[in-house]
This record gives sequence, structure tokens and C-alpha cells, in this order.
Amino acid sequence: MLKGIPKLISPELLKILMEMGHGDRIVIGDCDFPHASVARDSHLVRLDGHGACEVLDAILTLMPLDTYVDAPVTRMEMVPGDNVSTAIWDDFARIVERHQPGARIGHAERFAFYDLARRCYCVVATGETAAYANLILQKGVLAR
Repeated sequence: MLKGIPKLISPELLKILMEMGHGDRIVIGDCDFPHASVARDSHLVRLDGHGACEVLDAILTLMPLDTYVDAPVTRMEMVPGDNVSTAIWDDFARIVERHQPGARIGHAERFAFYDLARRCYCVVATGETAAYANLILQKGVLAR
């Protein structure tokens, strides 16, 4: 074991986070996200027993967000006509703000989000059951 690494970060995910460079992106997908098909040309890490918020918190404990882009975090937008709670978006915002104050969260239409996700370095599958609990994080650099 190592000190300071959140327990839910698997050795595989830790290796991937270390491999990622500035501008690389990682997806956190909810339980309904098409993880395997989206990650066909990238890495897939399964953390099915964990929620999206705890995975986001653990990743941001280790990974800086990109300060050279307008929105280093992108969430999937709700499909017009859906009538579901998106309270988890407020939780995401609080976690992002705690780790990187001022970092902006953008959004992308569902199919545009899938297109962006297919170009990410890694997809993390969670067991999150909240609707529209899908995020893309863009890696930044350590403050110098």
C-alpha cells in the first residue's frame, strides 16, 4: 500500500492516471453509460461498486484539471423531455470546486458527449444509479 492514495483507486487506474499527460481526458460513466463500446479504442477501468461522486473525488485528489481550457470538466446534458433529477450535478460542482476552485463545468448533448468520450484516454465504469451522472475530466499540469 501507499500513503495518500484513495483506497478506491486501483493499481490499474493509478497507472493510467500516471500515463495521462496534459490535455488527456478521462470519462467517469454512470451504470447506464456504454462503457465497453465507448472504450473500444482506449482503456476501460471497472469500479462498479462505487458511485460517481466518490470516484470523481478520488481522481481529483490525484489529478489536476487543465487550466488552459475554458471548461476542464464536461457533463452530459439532459435529453429534452426527460423528467429526472439531476441533483448529482450540484454534488459534482461542489467536489470540483473543493479540489480546484474556479474550475468550470461545461456540458455536451448526449451524442456529442459520446463522441467526445470515444476520444478519451480512459473510461471509468461506476455503479452510479443517478441519471446523467457522466463526466469527462481533462488533465492539467502541476502548478509550478
